[in-house]
Amino acid sequence: MTHETTENQRHDRPTLTEAERQRLPLELGFLCKTPGTECIDGLDILKALGRHAMGDWGDLCREDWKLNNSALTEDDRILSSYCSREGMKFWIITECDRSVTTILLPDEY
Repeated sequence: MTHETTENQRHDRPTLTEAERQRLPLELGFLCKTPGTECIDGLDILKALGRHAMGDWGDLCREDWKLNNSALTEDDRILSSYCSREGMKFWIITECDRSVTTILLPDEY
């Protein structure tokens, strides 16, 4: 799940089912940041965490968006992709058991 989305695809995001919607806000568990994310403003990270917890997976293609939606009810891992105001891309990954959420740069994966 690392496909980026284009502007046109952003308007074609799948909607959540009622069962998926009931699993929000997403349990984030323990929050971890990798060393590379130290250069990202904390406000950008907090906003992205809020979006992630509420089922807005950021800049992913439709297929990855659907996988994340399904992961809400199937207890699979969820990956979101965002950009800071300075244009730095970062990911947020919540593990399948919802015990840990990690903020990282793509090249730290």
